[in-house]
Amino acid sequence: MTDPRSQSTYQVRLAWGAEGLDDLAAAPVVVIVDAIGEADDLAARAAAASHGPAVFVASLRNATATARAVYDVQTTSGGRTAINLVLAGDDGRFAVEDYLAAGALGDALSALGIDHTAPDLAVATEGFRPLTRALKHLLSASTSGLALADDGRRDEVRAAAELDADAEATRVAG
Repeated sequence: MTDPRSQSTYQVRLAWGAEGLDDLAAAPVVVIVDAIGEADDLAARAAAASHGPAVFVASLRNATATARAVYDVQTTSGGRTAINLVLAGDDGRFAVEDYLAAGALGDALSALGIDHTAPDLAVATEGFRPLTRALKHLLSASTSGLALADDGRRDEVRAAAELDADAEATRVAG
């Protein structure tokens, strides 16, 4: 039996951190999801995979643009393409802002017809939809948001909560 953590029976999968990246079945597309901060190490690790996936970095700010870029990869491949969403988290632990960003990306992928998602992503997507109007509050009240505010970086948190403020996807490999 295939390890269920691989989520190999689903087109769009979701996991947390480096361990999650390793657990998921290999996919032609990997999206590192990080709503606040930078996930350069995780993105580099994904880009170094031997199968050479297309690697994107997504946030709330570019969720729809990233979904369109992923859709374009699928269109170019000519068939259904597996997509791994890997949430950076807070040192690999749960981070509400990354879960919301994954939900935004899942919502945008679904709108494009890519919706054979693992239950983990379905929950993130359905959680995101009714909370869209509360993104600024949720990010500022999150553990990461509060820590950044304490460091005088409240503006970064506010900017991170701007849904689809960026019209371009960030592609780092592939």
